[in-house]
Parts: sequence; structure tokens; C-alpha cells
Amino acid sequence: MSAVDQVKGFAVTFRHLFRKPVTQQFPEYKRPVYPRFRGRHRLHRHENGLEKCVGCSLCAAACPADCIRVVAAENDPAAPISAGERHARIYEINLSRCIYCGYCEIACPFDAITLGHDYELAEMSREAMVYTKEMLLAPSPEPRRTPVAPVDPFDVVGGETDQ
Repeated sequence: MSAVDQVKGFAVTFRHLFRKPVTQQFPEYKRPVYPRFRGRHRLHRHENGLEKCVGCSLCAAACPADCIRVVAAENDPAAPISAGERHARIYEINLSRCIYCGYCEIACPFDAITLGHDYELAEMSREAMVYTKEMLLAPSPEPRRTPVAPVDPFDVVGGETDQ
């Protein structure tokens, strides 16, 4: 390496040394996510309180990462849990294995599972990354306001952006 190359390298360093740093205050400011961003999974209920999931295991069959486990049980007619003949007795998603592809959402014929915009999913242990049915059915502990970018710049029709 010649002296000229070293001087060029130092020139680049000194040029960037006096610039104002680009720092985003993450907890206070959250960058907007794309409208089609896939984050935390949610299981949904009907308006009458019954679970939409009937334990058909189509989401588990569609999952390429094999991170969904569904164990179905027969529904008690006296006290039904879901609207179908069966319900998901055990429903678990191992988020440490999930690749957030959205195939589970597409495969579900009852729209029981969706992927939201929550992306703050860090945990202290691997066991905490396994979300149970109760965790997936429950709303967020605190309403997180994840900003979503406007849809228009990201919609592509025929290979060209709409503007």
C-alpha cells in the first residue's frame, strides 16, 4: 500500500469524521413498516366469543419451517370452544423457527390466523419464543403504535409504480 493510498483513506475518514451522525432514537421513534410487512401472529375470535380456529392443521401443513403445532379435540356441544365440530386444544407457534412467510395465513380457510405489524419480539429464552394459544388469542399487553408507511409508493402494477 503506497503513501498516496493511505492519504486517500485518511481523507475519506476525516471527511466523515465531522459530519453529524445519523442516529434514530428507536424506542421513541419507530420507522414505518411496509404495508405488507408480516410480524407477530394473532389468532382471532368470532363476535360471539368462539374461536375461529377449528383445529384443521392446514396452517401447520403449509408451514415450510415446521414451527406450528396443532392438536385438535372434539368440541363439546354443551360448551363449544369454536364454531366447528373440533377445536384446537393445543396451538403453538415457535417464533424462533418462523420465517414469517405468511403461508399459514393464506392456508387458513377461516381467517383464524393473521400476521400483524408488531416486530418487537425479542425474548430472554428460547422457551419464551414458543407462543401458546392463549398468548396468540390475547391482545397485545399494551397497544403498540407501529407506524405503517403509505400504501401508494409500494403498490406495483404491471412492473411500474403508480405515481
